[in-house]
Amino acid sequence: MAVQADAREVTEAIKKVRQARQYAPDVVADDVIQELLEIAQWTGSSRNTQPWHFIAITDKDQLQKISQLRTPINWVAEAPLAIAIVLDGEKEASEAYDEGRVTERLMIGAHILGLGGGIAWFGDDQQQADAKTILNIPADRTARSVVVLGYPTSTKDPRPNPAQAGRHPLSEIVSYNRMGESGA
Repeated sequence: MAVQADAREVTEAIKKVRQARQYAPDVVADDVIQELLEIAQWTGSSRNTQPWHFIAITDKDQLQKISQLRTPINWVAEAPLAIAIVLDGEKEASEAYDEGRVTERLMIGAHILGLGGGIAWFGDDQQQADAKTILNIPADRTARSVVVLGYPTSTKDPRPNPAQAGRHPLSEIVSYNRMGESGA
């Protein structure tokens, strides 16, 4: 089956999506925010439950408070936009799966729209509770992450000990039919 040129462009764009943690101060336009929210809205979910509510955060004070929830996410304060992923909190396993789907979809959508994005998560129950307080999220809901968005000034990881770039070769991470079997 031949891959169409448009499809090849899309797959190449997807491969180029990277976590951005440094952003220009430029405001993300309302129509771009709306487009991102529509992309999130149309993400698939387990049994089509659509267990989410999205909070678009542009207020610098709110972004600053979120950035202080844990040291590794202090870069959130510099972004012009974050979208909090609020989940129903009823089915933890499937909602974690759905959260991963929607955050990645937002990252891809941001890249296509010329933005950079990064996922910041709240690492423990106390950080999640604090995030819920900051964002006025009801106690019965879950909030574990925000997708941070803006116009990237760099995709270089600013942390002192960043993870190594690149990817493992497919031969090391892919098996066919059974674990450890090679070749297709």
